[in-house]
Amino acid sequence: MNTRKKVVVATGMNLAALTLGGETAGLRALDLVRAGDQEKEMVTTNGKFYCNTRALTATQRARHKQMTDKLMSVRKKVVETEKGYEFQYSPSDISLLELAYWVVAEGKCCPFFDFHIDLEREGRLLCLRLTGDDGIKGFIRSEFSVAAK
Repeated sequence: MNTRKKVVVATGMNLAALTLGGETAGLRALDLVRAGDQEKEMVTTNGKFYCNTRALTATQRARHKQMTDKLMSVRKKVVETEKGYEFQYSPSDISLLELAYWVVAEGKCCPFFDFHIDLEREGRLLCLRLTGDDGIKGFIRSEFSVAAK
């Protein structure tokens, strides 16, 4: 993730945390951004997409797995887009802060993703779009249990 994206993500995380009254969570997210910078070894490959399995500490990986499992279990709908997939959630099931925290961690492990978070329908729909280079759809299907059409 380039420096500009890190600053934008970290700033967004802190703003979301402060807005929701969770200053501690915002600081944890900023620590996550910093921790990922310490280890750049790319360990796992899948074609041109690679996962940096050392980007997170063991504690961060455990928390990220919990969040990934939650995101997969509470998603309401999966929509295929031109460049990837959109996962739709109810804000009563997953918070904007939780989703943003997941994006920061996932961005460390899988820097090839482009992430888009939208809050729509007057705050009643939270969307996460994952996009990237050609071939990303197959990777998303495999990693996030999305049925092919």
